[in-house]
Amino acid sequence: MVFISDGAVWIRNWIEDSFPQAESILDYYHASEHLHAFAKVFFTDEKDKNKWGHHQLSLLLESKIDTVLSNIGELAPNSKEAKNLIEYYQANKSRMDYKRYRQIGCGIIGSGAIESAHRTVIQKRMKLSGQRWSKKCAQHMLNLRVTEMNGQWGKVIELTKTNFKVAA
Repeated sequence: MVFISDGAVWIRNWIEDSFPQAESILDYYHASEHLHAFAKVFFTDEKDKNKWGHHQLSLLLESKIDTVLSNIGELAPNSKEAKNLIEYYQANKSRMDYKRYRQIGCGIIGSGAIESAHRTVIQKRMKLSGQRWSKKCAQHMLNLRVTEMNGQWGKVIELTKTNFKVAA
């Protein structure tokens, strides 16, 4: 079981408590957003910012987090922004072994596809104006929604044509 999350402490704690054997990954794109926001503060030249940032991201993909932490500290010693980014990365260091995740076949290291599917499959139908759902009815609707999004609605139609008395 693999979880990808944004680094929120409560999510990390929930995963560790509820699924101690699961692999927990810090979403690579959240990690890179933090890095880009940091670099934006310290580079006035766009080319220099992009060069430095891309180099750090390539180091993250190679699981060289200690090198990235050192580079952040060297670029902006004693700055509040550097301290915050270093603390964020250190708190999530055990969840940033991106090289290993790709080697063991975790597939994606970012939550973008999952977040998009959540919006498309779940929220688009379940959060319409005036909607109220019991847990049981919500599950039934989500089952149908997933069936539709997977292009298997024809199976539902065929099932409705079944003569249940004969089949029983």
